[in-house]
Amino acid sequence: MVAPAVPEIYEEDEIFAAVDARTESLQSLRELGPPDLVYLVKQPKTNANRQTGVYHHVTGVDASSSASLAAYVNTLTFSPLDKTHKVVSGIYCCYNAFSHLDMRVEVKIPGSLESYCIDERGDKRVATEALWLETFLCGVLRAYSYADDGSGDAIRKIVGVRRFNPVTNTEMEHKFLDAAERLFFLGRQLSSDPETQVPSTVSNHLTAGLLKYIQTTGRYTSGVNLFEKLRTRDVEVSSLLARVLLMADEEVQAVRLMYDALQDVPMDYALLDCQAAFCMSKGEGELALECAKRAVTAAPSEFSTWARLAEVYVSLEQWDLALLTLNSCPMFTYQDKDTPRMPQPSRIMLPILAESILDEIDEGQPKQGDPHDYIHPSLRKLHAASYQGTFLKAYNLLTKIAASIGWDQLLKIRSEVFVMEEEYRVERQHSTSKPGKTDSVAEIQSAETNGNGENGDGSGAEDVDSSAETAANGNGVNEEQVESSIEKPEQSMASEVVKSGNDDADPSHSSYTQFKNKRLCERWLDNLFMVLYEDLRIYTIWRTEMAQFRQQAIEYKKSATEWEILGELAERLHHFDEAIEAYQHCLSIRFSPKAMRGILKLYENRNDTRGMLGSLIRLIAWQYRWYSEFSPDLLYLIRKLIEDEGAVKVRSIVQATNLPQPVLDLTHQYCQLCATFRSSGSDA
Repeated sequence: MVAPAVPEIYEEDEIFAAVDARTESLQSLRELGPPDLVYLVKQPKTNANRQTGVYHHVTGVDASSSASLAAYVNTLTFSPLDKTHKVVSGIYCCYNAFSHLDMRVEVKIPGSLESYCIDERGDKRVATEALWLETFLCGVLRAYSYADDGSGDAIRKIVGVRRFNPVTNTEMEHKFLDAAERLFFLGRQLSSDPETQVPSTVSNHLTAGLLKYIQTTGRYTSGVNLFEKLRTRDVEVSSLLARVLLMADEEVQAVRLMYDALQDVPMDYALLDCQAAFCMSKGEGELALECAKRAVTAAPSEFSTWARLAEVYVSLEQWDLALLTLNSCPMFTYQDKDTPRMPQPSRIMLPILAESILDEIDEGQPKQGDPHDYIHPSLRKLHAASYQGTFLKAYNLLTKIAASIGWDQLLKIRSEVFVMEEEYRVERQHSTSKPGKTDSVAEIQSAETNGNGENGDGSGAEDVDSSAETAANGNGVNEEQVESSIEKPEQSMASEVVKSGNDDADPSHSSYTQFKNKRLCERWLDNLFMVLYEDLRIYTIWRTEMAQFRQQAIEYKKSATEWEILGELAERLHHFDEAIEAYQHCLSIRFSPKAMRGILKLYENRNDTRGMLGSLIRLIAWQYRWYSEFSPDLLYLIRKLIEDEGAVKVRSIVQATNLPQPVLDLTHQYCQLCATFRSSGSDA
């Protein structure tokens, strides 16, 4: 297998500044830690007195011992691109998130090897076998956590990261699962995904990594065996075992397991959530509703339980209850993955490996010094594009409701269940004119509102008017025409305003009879409505313009980046045909992994094997071009295709594609991995 090229980030003035910066950042790490840092010291073959520091990041290297890390450093001593320098030493830094230590291996070439670890204060410690076991497991989990999904977002986030597959054979799998079993009950120390408020035994980065590995590779039997053993020590592991059984289509066994386990732990919210998801997948909304309600009772401070309940109400088309449930979701500030914070390098070298060169990927790409694509200001201000964590999930639910019933109906239901600002003011003025009655304004506070979570920063609503106006005026579409099709949402009465008493003092509140059964809307949800309005407005402007240009037989022009943004916008709003149209326009200008990933989804929905493989070949080549030989999402898609069509057919379609053989070989490597793991269909 050909290894990806080696990116080189140079430090010519201050050697080891990157290593020092990593040491300083150790005390601020909260998640799995940043990718591994590999730092080399080079010197010219003709001048031993002048040295240069060169580094890159890497994931997926076997970190089970100092010898395996030293072996990686040794593979870098010969560079075909730089024959005038030689590597004289190297440092490999790998973070142990269990013990909050940075494991380091220093290699002198030729000569010695020293391994040690650095704690959060920067002090040296002895590296023990137990610490190496933890580091190995963290290394595998990081490889899955930092892998790119094919869209290129993760690759663009950190410059110069080589991504390797951490588990390439059954022997390495055994080593990984053995380490996971031994350290399983320490998993909550690793934190969890941003939608989980409190990491637990079954909800943390370790369990997420295990499930991702099992789903990607299809190694269900290995997963079942692991969780069966762990379940004997803690019945809570049943929810993980049930999820693996459902992945493996062992539904009867999974249902029995969930039933039996709930006899022992009737209020295990992870099990109840698993049951609710299963019932929904079978179209049994009423059954799912009971499970989801119990899950909320069991874990009222977790976002996932409320979000599941809202999903169930959406599936049952109980839109008012879906909105009220969404309003009750506890929201958390998004905690991003740990990323390296490095000093400014003197220069960066990003070489291209010959095997990954594909003309259609490279043609049309902006050269260094070229002006950036023009992006209309209205497209820059789409706040929904930056949502992550709980806010992204909540927004997806809101767009799903809007796509099902339409914007006007959504606003109508919103005004029926939430207190609107205008009616609050009118009712209040009316009530203050009748003295003598006393009542608390808390009368209209939501009984379901959970105040424990973050309610967002309130950003977004203020910018909507200005950006929407810019969009309408700047794009040549009649603003009134758009206004008539999309009604601007009226402001609701935010619970924060009422609770904090921001209104004029009113010592003699009367009962607010007009909205006795209504709830106060959380400010963050109010903002989501405004952001959705902006998304819908810009989308309508775009589609109206397109129609006008077609009528006049004029070409509708946008930059590649604008088409990409419009594709994402249409996809967010569940207009998939329009999203594909935008992505195709983008690809006609130049290659974009995000647009190609969007096209791939279309082929998935249509079960178009040839189309999927054509997209996968190009995405795999692009990933390799940017030093990533491993993407779990792309491997999963290849595995599913082999499962459905058989390995021989998949390989034949890939081989019949009119692309350079080295590029096709990159996809064949993914197919070979499926054969190594004896995936279903790989023998056919």
